[in-house]
Order: sequence, then C-alpha cells, then structure tokens
Amino acid sequence: MKRYYCFPVLIVLLTSLSAGAQIDSSLLNGMAKTDTTRKKLSMDAIYDRPFLKMGKLPVAIGGYMEANWQYVGTSGISIGNQFQFRRFSLFAASSISNRIKFLSEIEYEDDPAGDPDEATEGGKFEVEYAAIDIELHPLLNLRGGMIVNPIGSFNENHDGPKWEFTDRPIAMTQMLPDTWSNPGFGAYGKEYSGHWMYGYEFYLSGGFNDSIIDNTQGRTFLPATKASTTRFTKSASGEPLYTAKISLGNDRIGELGLSYMGGVYNTWQIEGATVDDKRRVNVFDADFNTILPWTHTNIVTEWAYIAIDIPPNYPQSYGNRQFGGFIDVVQPVISGRMLGWQHATLNLALRGEYVDWNVGNFAATGTPMYNDLWSVMPAVSFRPTPQTVLRLNYRIQNQRDITGSTIGATIGQTRGISFGVSTYF
Repeated sequence: MKRYYCFPVLIVLLTSLSAGAQIDSSLLNGMAKTDTTRKKLSMDAIYDRPFLKMGKLPVAIGGYMEANWQYVGTSGISIGNQFQFRRFSLFAASSISNRIKFLSEIEYEDDPAGDPDEATEGGKFEVEYAAIDIELHPLLNLRGGMIVNPIGSFNENHDGPKWEFTDRPIAMTQMLPDTWSNPGFGAYGKEYSGHWMYGYEFYLSGGFNDSIIDNTQGRTFLPATKASTTRFTKSASGEPLYTAKISLGNDRIGELGLSYMGGVYNTWQIEGATVDDKRRVNVFDADFNTILPWTHTNIVTEWAYIAIDIPPNYPQSYGNRQFGGFIDVVQPVISGRMLGWQHATLNLALRGEYVDWNVGNFAATGTPMYNDLWSVMPAVSFRPTPQTVLRLNYRIQNQRDITGSTIGATIGQTRGISFGVSTYF
C-alpha cells in the first residue's frame, strides 16, 4: 500500500496557518434539521466530532491522536517498556449543498492490540471513511462510499478521546474487526418523540473473505480480512455483506442497539464455475449505554455472537461459534475548575471483558473447548477538557488455549500497566 506522508502534513500546516478558524457546529449535528446537541444516538458519532472551519473555505477539518506507554508481561515474560504512537486521524467534511454532505477520515494506525496480520513496520495510512450523505427526509437518508458498518456501537464510536482506556475492547478488535469499513451503499434515518429517539441503518457492502479461516492465527478470526486491500475493489464471494441496526433511545434511560451483519464470505465460484459450497458468517450484536442521573455514572456495554460455516475437513480449532463483549463503568469523582481548567473531570473507571473464540465441546470427547480470555482493567483518567484525556490503566488478564492450558508465551496470566493521552484537535 502506498503511503502519502505529505498529505497529512499539509493538512496540519493549513490548520495551523488558517486565520479566524472556528468550530463549525453545523457539522456536529448530522443531516436532519431536527437534530440537537442533546438528543443523539450512537449512529450520530460519525459527525459528532469537533471540526475547525477555516475562514470562508467550504471544508472543515479535525482529527485526533493517541500515544501510550506500557509495561506488560504474560506468563512472567515481558518485553519491557514500550512507547507507542497508536493512531493519528484526520477528518475532512464539507456541506456540498443543502442536505448533501461529505465526510472523510484518513488514519495512520500502528496498533498491536489489533490484528497481528495487519502489523506493518512503521504502521500505515489508509482511508477509513469517505462517504456522501443525501437527506431526502429525516427518516430516509442515503449514504454511499467507504462506509463504517454499523455492527454494534463501538465500531461507529471508536475515537480514542471518547474512552477512558488506552486499549480498545478485546472482543471488538480480536473477535470482531474494529473500525470495520467497506465500500457500500445504504440508508439510515431517525426520529424523535418526546424523550424517545428511534433510528435505523441498513447497508449493502463488500465484506469478508477466505482469510477468516485461512490465517496465521490458526483459528476463526474475522479481523484477518482487514489485511486485504483487494476487498476495496473486489468481493471474494461476489455477494453483498448485509448490515442492519435499529436503535431505541430515551434521554432519561439510555440507548439500546440491536444489529446484524452477515453474508457469504468464501470464494465459491471462479469464472462462473462452482468450486465450493457457499459459506456464511452471521454476527448478532447488542449494545447499551446510559448515564445514571443521580451519580452521573456512565455505563457502556456491548456483546456479540458469531456463527460461521466451517468446512467439514477443518480441525475444531477453527470454531464455528464465538462470543464476547465488554462493559465499561466510568464514575466522575471531581468535576469543575482544576489546575486552571474550567471544566476538568477526574474519573475512576473499570472495564470487564470476555472473549470465547471456540464456543462448544470437542466432537470426539464431549469435553468443553476453551480458547477464551477474560480481563479486568481498573483505570484513572483526567480530562482537562471533554476533548482531551490522560488515562492510567492496569490490566489483569487470563487466557487459555483450546484445551484449557494457560502455559505458553502468548497465553496465561497477563499483568500490565499503561499510561496514555488522546485528544481531538
């Protein structure tokens, strides 16, 4: 993949030199005129970001970055102090005309918590999102281009400054493919009635390929598909991936999202000749978030179940069912003026997560398969402003292989501390 290092530098220089730059609030409120800054659903996250409007130019830009230090060991083995520049994203948005908008996101990423198959020396730049929105009605908006598939909540709400943890949830990165985007087209809409909010999204897009069962992981691994750049121009199966989500929110209770993503993933036909059976992958996801009014406690949770058709000649290390998710609880303890910042917040947070890559039992013996992981991560975070977060995390994690063993360099007990900063700009 070619790397265009000059492009991000030019954008940053333009930002720093622009006179009279100001926040363009119109781009934060989505497409519909009925949107407000108070009533939002997870589907609004793609536009719910800070942008800078440069003078009279029709384009607004923004972005975020993440950098961390960590010291982590597994089964008593550590590679010592690690300094990581995880991500650098640039947004560019434009109101092309009345009810027609465009948004793009270009990202540099070098994240060891994601797919090891994706690892490249020095990371890589890629187009994560580039789509046009056309509003016909608040309940009918068309979207096309490079879209983010709305499976669950985290995939659309993945920006680092929104979270109190240096690492993304394991189930969302190593079971589901995080920041999962594909060329595609679809529709979305939302409506408000009193305290209630309703929304839907539906897309047809490119999707998975044979690498989810043919990869260096030696197991069923959906994120392996992200390593293929040909998926942006060619579908392995020749059939669309379907992604649909419905959201129900109440500004006093919270938001519940139910989503589905599925389709044929394998190359079953070559030049019109059938060479294999059609094999499907189906993902079911439920997410919920709320803020308890009496304590201002923020709770976010998401859980997914995956069912995959596996060829009969494959070993059972390639699971046909997977399950996992996470829950975050964030409690503000001090809010107000601190260290010269007017609206600073000190938070205590806790994340619990679980992933099982092989749900079920061995066919020969009837004994359980494992290949699972659980993790607990307490955290302290400081936000001098809502757009910037400093976070200190401690990870307690246990992982077993398919037999239940915890002996190995990459499995067993993991303990580690990390400190990081993430900010919008």
